[in-house]
Amino acid sequence: MATEQSGEQFDAAALLGYVRITVYVLAALLALSLLVVGTVGLLAEIKGTWHWAIHLESTISFIGLFVSRLLVVLVPLFVVLVVGRRVIPDA
Repeated sequence: MATEQSGEQFDAAALLGYVRITVYVLAALLALSLLVVGTVGLLAEIKGTWHWAIHLESTISFIGLFVSRLLVVLVPLFVVLVVGRRVIPDA
């Protein structure tokens, strides 16, 4: 019986490890997308042409859609990670 219980805790800890990796990857994608918007915005400011303004508008539009979908997944996974680390003792 004790072996089964420790096996269940290992499974929960392993699952929480996968959730942690997923949260880190999604957070890195979020940071990179914000870096892209900042880079295009900086180029648009330096160039000052309508062409780069169009690039900035389209980049903000597409990245905004990407970030909104990313946050729909990232926020609940982050909550699961925080709660899981408090509930599972060896996570």
